[in-house]
Amino acid sequence: MKIRTFEDLFVWQRAIVHSIEIYNRFQSVTDFGFKNQIQRASISISNNIAEGFERGSDRDFRRFLFIAQGSCSEVKSMIYIALKLNYISEDEFSTIYGQLNEIGKMLFGLMKTLNGQDIRKYRAD
Repeated sequence: MKIRTFEDLFVWQRAIVHSIEIYNRFQSVTDFGFKNQIQRASISISNNIAEGFERGSDRDFRRFLFIAQGSCSEVKSMIYIALKLNYISEDEFSTIYGQLNEIGKMLFGLMKTLNGQDIRKYRAD
């Protein structure tokens, strides 16, 4: 499959769906600081994938995927806190954690694929 834009990346698509779910799930939380941080960290995942892809070099793309992986871990940490603060249920925690694990594995797989390979061969520039 030729990748023309970052929108073609399935991991970016999953990260967008995840961000929307985070926004919806924490919409009623009145703790503005917490809500703002988890939303920003969630959005950072897809934004870093997009920004890295557009940088044009595999090295930069890998670096931004690594940053996206860090944002994914930040959201994981925050959902533990959300659970302890009763902002989410155990079931919601499990669902979100599963999504984040899936995205994290996809990011890792993409980084691994890029190691030693030129992403341009997959691009349809």
